Amino acid sequence: MAEYAIEIEHLVKRFDNLTAVNDVSLNIRRGEIFGLLGPNGAGKSTTLNMVLGLLSPTSGRVLVNGTDMHTNPYAARNEMGIVTQETVVEPELTAEQNLMIFGRLYHIPEPELRKNIDFALGLADLTSFRNAYAGTFSGGMKRRLETAKSLMHAPSVILLDEPTTGLDIQNRTKIWDLLRDINKNQNVTILLTTQYLEEADQLCDRIGIIDHGRLIALGTPTELRQKIGMNSVIEISADREVLQKVADVFRKIGLEPKILTNKVVAPAGSAATKKIEMLIKELSARKVQIHNISMHEPTIDDVFLKLTGSEVRDTTGDYVGGRAGFMMGRVR
Repeated sequence: MAEYAIEIEHLVKRFDNLTAVNDVSLNIRRGEIFGLLGPNGAGKSTTLNMVLGLLSPTSGRVLVNGTDMHTNPYAARNEMGIVTQETVVEPELTAEQNLMIFGRLYHIPEPELRKNIDFALGLADLTSFRNAYAGTFSGGMKRRLETAKSLMHAPSVILLDEPTTGLDIQNRTKIWDLLRDINKNQNVTILLTTQYLEEADQLCDRIGIIDHGRLIALGTPTELRQKIGMNSVIEISADREVLQKVADVFRKIGLEPKILTNKVVAPAGSAATKKIEMLIKELSARKVQIHNISMHEPTIDDVFLKLTGSEVRDTTGDYVGGRAGFMMGRVR
């Protein structure tokens, strides 16, 4: 048995003059939840497409449980399940019928298929909705059904492209619980991309940060926090029109601020409490109105900002597309 669930070796993908993925090497251990983070267009989903065999790399290779995706793609794909960024369920079919069709695409024998459907519905907490039409489901229920579909052929690895985008916090939490269950109790390795840094912090054993097609950081959440060398972070939230004035005050007392959507943040360095006092005094003198000022230990958000210089934004145009995820395993 191979040591790693997924091995990515010097992966490169070029589109004409654009290098979307630039010499990425990464080993994902068996049984871990691995998160791949990056700004919009960083190359996350292009990497996932190559791992799935949906895109051919310009150079480099991908191994899934030791099987080369290029030389034996159907065997490699059969090891994997996929939850695409777009939720793909048939609204005019019941939950059970959705799973049955997907299982038959994998040529799962009928007795095993029935057993797998029962198992997947139970795992996704949808047993009582097995005969309900998927079109009547909430967004969270559809997402859980989509995740159940990815498990029908009992893969050892599942890949999820932004699995909770667009869901409210309650449904996001349910998906997190489902993924933890799949990982720990079913011994399935998980590779996911996410735009929610809280999600990566909550779920992932290790995180890779990709920017401009390059892997720029790799480690556990704790290791990444240590990597950026921040003791604490000062954060001030305010109306957007005064954020530049807030940033100017940060600079006046010797801090290096970043202006985000609705706040300004900066590493506090030493004497953090004293610097907060200086900020408040100077903001008051300039009559700059703010909503809140706080200090906290570095988060994954701070790591991401420090390493990439940007916030995570909604991803457009770089994703594992909808129904393409069906073309895997025994489906030919």
